[in-house]
Amino acid sequence: MGRAGAASRRRLALGTAVLSAAALLAVALPQEARAATGCPGRAMRTLHFATGSVLVHKRGGYVCAVTVPKKPGAKRQMSVGVRARGGRAVVDSGRFTRLAGPVTVHAGKRCVWVTGKVSDSSVSSGWILC
Repeated sequence: MGRAGAASRRRLALGTAVLSAAALLAVALPQEARAATGCPGRAMRTLHFATGSVLVHKRGGYVCAVTVPKKPGAKRQMSVGVRARGGRAVVDSGRFTRLAGPVTVHAGKRCVWVTGKVSDSSVSSGWILC
């Protein structure tokens, strides 16, 4: 075998290492995203607006949302709100550096209305996840 066998083993080892790293990233990224937002469950929607985004997650009958600014770091006015149809809105509002929320409501199978604001720009979803 000699050199050809050694080169094949190196390529095989490299290919195995690349596949292992890809598998680890596939497992780790959803948890990192969940840790970043504080919302459990599956990402359902992202509502973009001029100064940020609202990330909406769902798990079981619960809907969770956070507002994240495009440029985190400086304290600024931010808010996030979630309201299930027929219920009251749950809102987190204040001066934050990285995110507003998370806020969670039990929606069951009802539609939800999600809002988010960073500084002077905002977004309102209308009824979603029906």
